[in-house]
Amino acid sequence: MDRKKTVVLCVTGGIACYKSAMLASLLVKRGYDVEVVMTRNATEFIGPHTFDSLTHNRTMVDTFDRNFQNHVEHVALADKADLLIVAPATANVLAKAAHGIADDMLTTTILACSCPKLAAPAMNTRMYENPVTQDNLETLRRYGWQVIEPKSGRLACGAVGMGKMPEPEELLEAVDHAVRYEKDLAGLRLLVTAGPTREALDPVRFLSNHSSGKMGYAVARAASDRGAEVTLVTGPTALKPPAFVETVEVTSAQEMFDAVTRRAQEQDIIVKAAAVADYRPAEYSENKLKKGEGDPLSLPLERTRDILLWLGEHKKPGQFLCGFSMETERLLENSRKKLKKKNLDMVAANSLNEAGAGFGGSTNVLTLITADSEEQLPLLSKEEAAHRLLDGILARRKK
Repeated sequence: MDRKKTVVLCVTGGIACYKSAMLASLLVKRGYDVEVVMTRNATEFIGPHTFDSLTHNRTMVDTFDRNFQNHVEHVALADKADLLIVAPATANVLAKAAHGIADDMLTTTILACSCPKLAAPAMNTRMYENPVTQDNLETLRRYGWQVIEPKSGRLACGAVGMGKMPEPEELLEAVDHAVRYEKDLAGLRLLVTAGPTREALDPVRFLSNHSSGKMGYAVARAASDRGAEVTLVTGPTALKPPAFVETVEVTSAQEMFDAVTRRAQEQDIIVKAAAVADYRPAEYSENKLKKGEGDPLSLPLERTRDILLWLGEHKKPGQFLCGFSMETERLLENSRKKLKKKNLDMVAANSLNEAGAGFGGSTNVLTLITADSEEQLPLLSKEEAAHRLLDGILARRKK
């Protein structure tokens, strides 16, 4: 984020208000300037001073507040807002927003804002499912609002069903996606592979590797935040699929080959960060293999199909192909061989011997290698490394 962006947080009168305080705190910690506007009913659930303390800005409730320097405060807020989010969004305020009713400070601010707008509905299940509410939500979507769908569960009223406001962390992710980064990848399709593959030996055992998928997931999330239409093809991981990304889950190397090659020709950029198995058992046993009495086990293996080689051989004009190279020796030499052999535009190389690099951690040390350049990146979080990788890809696509 090049400059501090302003998020207007609109808090309406629902029991989920307590989550809004956590959201305000998370937004401030992320570096946003947070301005809070509350309805009078919202103050019955949580006091304005709570938000004052969390945001270091004075919370606005009254349309005509003589303690403010600006005489037209809702207009001043609209002028500085980079994003507006209504959380929780009650059925009442959603109806007003959909039909342009501005009868208090919060709804007047909504009407005055031309920035991107998000709504997080939170209400009783029957109210949410009421056709009138659904029509209002569809009207807001037609006007360009992003509606963050509520969750299903036990509500404060005792009912069980749709209507729970998403957790603050999910709302923060939606805000970040909307305004945190410049949309310099808008209009581009980008496919990322991530994680390990598993090659089954029998119904119980498989061959795999230590890949966590964190680097590939970070690239997918960063590309999506920067405006790309992202497809993530992932092997088995313990990670939550990134929001706003089409996620395709696979298990074996062959499944990943099929998923990637089916989609390859649609892509402008392909980043292959997955650690795909090079070999699989030559035969699969339908039953669990039993261990013998002290007998050694011999496993005949066969090569899996080389996804990156296939992509290089079938690369369409203008497509950018980036592979990853994990090495334990001769990092640059081996990575350059891979670059040439597989017709790649870039290799993101890292070494298991480098402190802070490798599998499972939250940091990485990458060297971005092209036919005519090498860029050594410092130790970075995988999120930061993902953005630096995308910066490098964009710079070289423009040449």
